[in-house]
Amino acid sequence: FNSVSKTESMGLYTSALTCLVLLTATPSSDAFSVLPSNRPVFTSVHSKSALNAIGVLARKAKEAEVRSYVEGGVEEDVLAKYEAMKGGAPESNDPGPVQTSLTKRKGNICIISEYKKKFESAGFIDEILEPNIISSTFREFGASAVSVLADERVGGCTYDDIKIIVKEQSNSKGEVPGPLPVISSDVIVDEIQIARAAAAGAEAYFVTMSVVGPDKIQEFVKLGSAIGMETIVNVSGKDEAQKAVDMGARMICISGADVNAKVEAKEGVSAPGDEQVCFIASIGARDDKSLAEVEEVWQLRDKGFQGAFVSDCLYKSGNDSTEHPGAIIRSMKAKSSVKWASVKARGGKGEGAKEYLGDIMM
Repeated sequence: FNSVSKTESMGLYTSALTCLVLLTATPSSDAFSVLPSNRPVFTSVHSKSALNAIGVLARKAKEAEVRSYVEGGVEEDVLAKYEAMKGGAPESNDPGPVQTSLTKRKGNICIISEYKKKFESAGFIDEILEPNIISSTFREFGASAVSVLADERVGGCTYDDIKIIVKEQSNSKGEVPGPLPVISSDVIVDEIQIARAAAAGAEAYFVTMSVVGPDKIQEFVKLGSAIGMETIVNVSGKDEAQKAVDMGARMICISGADVNAKVEAKEGVSAPGDEQVCFIASIGARDDKSLAEVEEVWQLRDKGFQGAFVSDCLYKSGNDSTEHPGAIIRSMKAKSSVKWASVKARGGKGEGAKEYLGDIMM
């Protein structure tokens, strides 16, 4: 791009869009309806992130959206990031700051809290706070990172929301807790989106194996690392997880119907030498208000997962005084175990950790 005009660059960006493999993953079951209080009621325990269940038509819509964005003119800061990616800066095999933040405390589980304004079947939810407000809640209640679903069709957010949250997080520099890294969870189909996320201030991004395939994963990992962007690959099973690691990814987000499915997908997956792989579990939302998702996080922590990606279940109770998003994050990070405590019963038994939801969420 050093020798071409910006107009010519736009054409090159457009031509860079690739034909993606057909999606064979099961359709999303994140459907829900809205109660009179405008709170979402989820209808399946098999809920996955929208990123891990996107269909062919939605993928093509994203390609068209990216093409339209490019043809409309790419911002100078995004163009600069894109050129830096293509410049082939030296790569590092060392864990980046996002991976480090998720793996620094053994035996604990770190929470990636997703911000979104819109839900697949219910539309916009009135009780969800603006990004500059809820950003501080995520930090103060113990999240380790903030993800922004920067796909306006799916999550109601844009790259402007990433910028808002990055700015709010930066306000806590020098404080305890300090700024959280921000992750873009747009539906990535082209490298220009990685450059756009970096320009907005994100430090990492999600990309889905079943959407782009292993070759693109390898390309994105290399391009992202050239500008300090870490890659988190969404997978739905062991084969996809190992392929992602083989392609250079070192953070793997696993979807599955239940705890056992997620654990099975993780077992045996390894990187060359002594390189560390960070395993993140995608936590689906149940169709009730028992918050059994908290128990699932406890179980996955005890099975060796370092992180939990938490989205829709954060908003099941709106801004209820004891079950708001921050309180749910805090409970997921608690030292409780299903052996000694029950979220549903809000009580514990026997010896061991005595924390349970009624205490944790206050």
